[in-house]
Amino acid sequence: MNISTPDLCDEHGDAVQVIELQFKHYGANHHFGGEIVTIKCFEDNSLVAEQVKTAGNGRVLVVDGGGSPRRSLLGDNLAAAAVKNGWAGIVIYGYLRDVEEIAPMPLGVMALGSVPRKTEKRNEGQLNVSLHFGQCTITPGQYLYADETGVIIAEDKLVD
Repeated sequence: MNISTPDLCDEHGDAVQVIELQFKHYGANHHFGGEIVTIKCFEDNSLVAEQVKTAGNGRVLVVDGGGSPRRSLLGDNLAAAAVKNGWAGIVIYGYLRDVEEIAPMPLGVMALGSVPRKTEKRNEGQLNVSLHFGQCTITPGQYLYADETGVIIAEDKLVD
């Protein structure tokens, strides 16, 4: 997917939101986008594990982990499941692990950083709820576009 977030911002102006956070790229795809599925969780990736094992159909999983640096919300096994099941990307307002293993995977993966500690499994979290971080409100069914410059959110599909 050929994405330029600066060009999309120029073309669509205030119709797109810019997430005001500095995410790092971890997967091999640095240009990705798709319809959003949301998860809100804190130091428990049970829902992330469930979702990446379902058909992604080119969608992007947006995970609000509260920005916690204490637990990883994604590792190599879950990233591999996302690739296998056709997810376009995963954006985590939080941390991940297994950086070296995720790097060559054909998946867009962005997070605030990395931490080696695994998540807790409490089967907690919320699926397909509105998220609020980086000065944005992100809702299921919107579209996320990411590249080396940043991450934007749009109400409608902007790129095929």
